[in-house]
Parts: sequence; structure tokens; C-alpha cells
Amino acid sequence: MDIISGKTWTFGENIDTDVIIPGRYLRTFNPQDLADHVLEGERPDFTKNVQKGDVIVAGDNFGCGSSREQAPVAIKTAGVSAIIAKSFARIFYRNSINIGLPVIVSDIEAKDGDIIKIDLSEGRLVNETSGEEASFEPFKEFMLNILEDGGLVNHYLKE
Repeated sequence: MDIISGKTWTFGENIDTDVIIPGRYLRTFNPQDLADHVLEGERPDFTKNVQKGDVIVAGDNFGCGSSREQAPVAIKTAGVSAIIAKSFARIFYRNSINIGLPVIVSDIEAKDGDIIKIDLSEGRLVNETSGEEASFEPFKEFMLNILEDGGLVNHYLKE
């Protein structure tokens, strides 16, 4: 899982957990039901068109708002393989890692549909469409192991 490559979906600043998965959909614990409505208020085409392996690229403060764990679950279940943002809300960041969803703090220009390649262990991003490159703090081995195992619980059970 050290290398991720996918088509981008771009979002702006301050994408909060109420936008990621609105409260009216929190009556279910079924991850697919959550994924069916993820980000629909921000991008109505997202749930219909997101594909396994796609990557979200966003601005500052992604995942702000409430600490609902369903937000990263909905994103991951929809098929998103990673999120790149200029910054993340601290709890959203931790919840994402806990479920095995890579979240990368970096700033790279991208448009919808660009192809981004992410090297988690080297800390390198390449927008293969535009040729732009960016860096980020490489993931430590223990974090890569958590992500590879599909999240913290799976990692703990494996140990």
C-alpha cells in the first residue's frame, strides 16, 4: 500500500463532517448506506461517479466540525483510496488512520479527473496529469502497517 494512484475529486476549504455525511443519514450503522450519501450536498455527482481508488484533494481544514466517525467510514466505503488536504481537523485525521484511510497533509494543485500518484513511505506526490510534484511528511513504518492492515483494530488483532 506504499504507492496509491487514483483519479482526483477536488473540494475547497472547511469541508465539515456534516457535509461529508449529513446527520439525517446517521440512523444507520451500515457503511454502504453511509457511502451512498457521502458528500452529496457538496457534490451531487460524487456518490454516483466515485470509483474505487479515487483520491480526494482539498484545501484547509478538511473534516472539521463534529467528531463523527461515520465521515471517514463513508468516504472509505465509497471507494476513496486517500485524501490529500492542506490541513485536517485533528479528530478526523485520527479517525481516518484508525480505519485505514490514508490522509496526507500537503498542497498540490489538481483538477477533477487528474491522476495523482502518492508514495506514502517516501512522502512524495505527483500529479501525473500536470507534472506537478509536492512532498509531505513520510508515513512511519508503524503507520504504514496500520494502513496496510486496514486500520487500527485489524492491526491490533493481527499482533
